[in-house]
Amino acid sequence: MDSTRALLVDAFTTEPLAGNVAGVVPDATGLTDDQLARIAAELGASETAFVTPASAASDGFETGYRIRYFTLSAEVDLCGHATVAAFTVLFDDGVIDTGEHPIHTNAGRFTVSVTDAGRVWMRQDAPSVDPVDADLDRFATALGVDPAALRDVGADLPVAVASTGLPFLVVPVNFLERLTEADPDQAAIEALSEEFDVAGVYAFTFDTLSASATLHGRTFAPAVGVPEDPVTGTASGAAAGYLRAVDAFDGDSPDEFVLEQGHVLDRPGRVHVRLTEPTDAADDESLCVRVGGDAVVTLDATLRVPPAVDDDIVEA
Repeated sequence: MDSTRALLVDAFTTEPLAGNVAGVVPDATGLTDDQLARIAAELGASETAFVTPASAASDGFETGYRIRYFTLSAEVDLCGHATVAAFTVLFDDGVIDTGEHPIHTNAGRFTVSVTDAGRVWMRQDAPSVDPVDADLDRFATALGVDPAALRDVGADLPVAVASTGLPFLVVPVNFLERLTEADPDQAAIEALSEEFDVAGVYAFTFDTLSASATLHGRTFAPAVGVPEDPVTGTASGAAAGYLRAVDAFDGDSPDEFVLEQGHVLDRPGRVHVRLTEPTDAADDESLCVRVGGDAVVTLDATLRVPPAVDDDIVEA
């Protein structure tokens, strides 16, 4: 029976048992789809990243890394926190140096960079932000908060669908106490998600626990099987794009947004987001969004892998 190295890594944190946990298999060369799915299920994280040097993958890539992502039940095209986790492992192991590295995913080719301190940054799509004509009472009921918590900020900050690759409904809330007390109606959140064709709802407030944080957020995504996500890189990128689009800082946006999340679930984490303009005329004219974070390994083990199963049919 073969074996492979497998790790659990907490992303968007420097403390173990915090942030958002991901599985990582740093060398998935030769593993079949069946084995990938079974390993992901065994590790039990919401997503597991399987890394293969591009030159060893069967997809014809020459440089960088091929990464595939599996949840407990299916393969998904892309996962931000699992990417941060995977590149933290590659950097800690000395497999990669600082600088930029191409990755090839089912969602396309992306660039990941690693700093001297080991922080991983991933470029996301340019932000799209579309305000919606929202019934604030309905949104408040779905989130399980007093409608006044939304009305107090709704005149200046609209509810909007925002995306840097994965769309979310971004909903501003007046105070941290109201956001912390939110008791969402998961069926209502799922209905809103389906109506607006988004992954979930990202509710936020400028009332933060840390003085260095830009905002405090919570992500509810029952439509994709996640009642509440501890720390969400894709939603953080979307929220930063939203803040820029609605001019939340009166033209004086911070150079780096720091978004805190996960405290309600006792999994606190911090996501860093940078929005930069194109540097020259040859660049894409779109705003560049980079989402970054730290990660810490909590489990490093050798996993015994049974032979691949061709199918589930048993012939008599």
